[in-house]
Amino acid sequence: MIHEVFMPALSSTMTEGKIVSWVKSPGEKVEKGETVVVVESDKADMDVESFYEGYIATILVPAGDSASVGSAIALVAETEAEIETAQQQANSGAAQSGTEDATTSPGQIADIATTVATADPTTPVTSQNGADSNDRIMVSPRARKLAKELKVELTTLKGSGPHGRIVAEDVEAAAKGGTSSTTPVTTTPAVPPAPIVKSAPAPVPAPVAVTPGQVVPMNTLQNAVVRNMVASLQVPIFHVGYTITTDELDKLYKQIKSKGVTMTALLAKAVAMALQKHPLVNASYSEQGIVYRTGINIAVAVAMEDGGLITPVLQNADQLDIYSLSRNWKALVERARAKQLQPEEYNSGTFTLSNLGMFGVNTFDAILPPGQGSILAIGASRPQVVATSDGLLGVRQQMQVNITCDHRIIYGATAAAFLQDLAKLIETNSQSLTL
Repeated sequence: MIHEVFMPALSSTMTEGKIVSWVKSPGEKVEKGETVVVVESDKADMDVESFYEGYIATILVPAGDSASVGSAIALVAETEAEIETAQQQANSGAAQSGTEDATTSPGQIADIATTVATADPTTPVTSQNGADSNDRIMVSPRARKLAKELKVELTTLKGSGPHGRIVAEDVEAAAKGGTSSTTPVTTTPAVPPAPIVKSAPAPVPAPVAVTPGQVVPMNTLQNAVVRNMVASLQVPIFHVGYTITTDELDKLYKQIKSKGVTMTALLAKAVAMALQKHPLVNASYSEQGIVYRTGINIAVAVAMEDGGLITPVLQNADQLDIYSLSRNWKALVERARAKQLQPEEYNSGTFTLSNLGMFGVNTFDAILPPGQGSILAIGASRPQVVATSDGLLGVRQQMQVNITCDHRIIYGATAAAFLQDLAKLIETNSQSLTL
């Protein structure tokens, strides 16, 4: 019997996916649940497993090409004898979905439980050696291939990737006679002290070498950004600006940055604490009414080196201490740049920060992300001459912030009150961010 492997829907907004690489080649044996292909979704690379046991008969969509969700990308034959038949079907363009008892609908394919990559991030991982709750080893395709080459037994390794996934670095460390130096990020007391993080200029996306007059197709991530921005144009919005003095925040940052705390984490924590008093600013619009969120999840825009941007999410930022928040942010950025984020780690934000201040930008307006009620644009903190309370002149560090709001649910007074509370927290009570 011959089965089709479909392009899965790896996110709710995904309409097509790009084949990053095929883990299996035509003629190779494949087990049910084994990774066969790596697909680039809107914002991450995902491992896709086979529903069937058999042999990869033919690949319909080669690496580097894209296919729409639900379309066939390969054929799997149950026996070696059927491989030639499947290849003939593919060559003649007559590949069908198979008999009723052998087909899997695109909807079912969309529910594929891919190893780690598309699994629900809230699913507990009970094993410490990269195995899931079913004792199946969770390993990236590159790590699996590397383990074969270096003759490393995967069952002896402890995965350092997301949710205990074994990655290539784990295999390399084991091959050298050591263990992986990377520990999964957790919020338990067992987390070792964070390394000292020195201040460094914000990374700037590398310019793409192009020929004048050349038309360069957009990648999957850039196309996803286009769709989101077009959708945002349908929302009535307004902007409110506010000037915040940052002397106390800067002083706090200098005190604790040696413990691994980042300014991004401090700003996210401050915004999350202010949102506790303003649940409407953390809400979103729906046709049924205002959706009040159960958690405060701060998304932060990050530019990708190959174009586009992604918004890793700090889950429940108001509930975590600043040190855990900083560790989580560091891990999120690393996985984002490696395209290893889980969907829940970039599409669950309830409020977004866009910090172009790190590039020296004074002020700007941010575009509202779909499904959210607000986004805060943060400018650079600069020394300004101001009138002090005693009637004299003084120099204060100040930054300009601008909030963009969905005017269907948030009005000017609400946005202004939120910014007032945020400014009060940063200007007079920054120490509370470490509690």
